[in-house]
Amino acid sequence: MPKSDLITLPSHLPKGLRYYDLIGGLFVAVLLISNIAATKLVGFGIFPFDGGTFLFPLSYIFGDVLTEVYGFARARRIIWMGFAANILAALTFATVAAMPPASIWPNQDAFVAILGFVPRIVLASLVAYLCGEFTNSVILAKMKVAMKGRVLWARTITSTLAGQAVDTGIFVVIAFLGIVPARELWLMIAFNYVFKCGVEIVLTPVTYAVVGFLKRREQVDVFDSNTRFSPFGFRDAAPAK
Repeated sequence: MPKSDLITLPSHLPKGLRYYDLIGGLFVAVLLISNIAATKLVGFGIFPFDGGTFLFPLSYIFGDVLTEVYGFARARRIIWMGFAANILAALTFATVAAMPPASIWPNQDAFVAILGFVPRIVLASLVAYLCGEFTNSVILAKMKVAMKGRVLWARTITSTLAGQAVDTGIFVVIAFLGIVPARELWLMIAFNYVFKCGVEIVLTPVTYAVVGFLKRREQVDVFDSNTRFSPFGFRDAAPAK
């Protein structure tokens, strides 16, 4: 469908969007799985990295899709949903680890050794995730308005380069400072950043296909012209003052 046939809506969207909750659910699932996988450090030659690195870049692709199609306000709601889900997961793991094991279950030490590390990973992820995802979403939304919706690849890559720089640096330092040597810490930051941005670039055709599909099926293409870009709040964006 030509771009001119799309309905350009303000930031406040009507209810009943068919794919918004699906994309949001996948976004949160990727975030939770990545945090658990991040408890294992994996070696790739001289580069150490956490296991969540493989899947986590998809969260930025989902973030790009949400912002590009549904606008910053709707993306913000999903970002906060991911935040809440991570807190729930951390509290659950911490509570279960602290409870006495059943006499017939011999794996308490293994459980604590792996999932007992998750709360620190989640703390690192939450801080990095909020800073990185909002950086990514705000830049993408503002560039869309400035570029009048053109050149999607330039907007997704630019926003990801900025967001992943913030995310990766904060996450690795909080999660692994004092646990791994300084040299490996810097190697981890470098490898994670290059890998995550590389995934975004390689999957740009997929992003194009998903965005195009959603805009056609949902008949929406939000431009955040009057959006107040505050990370705080769960409602749709109010007009800027």
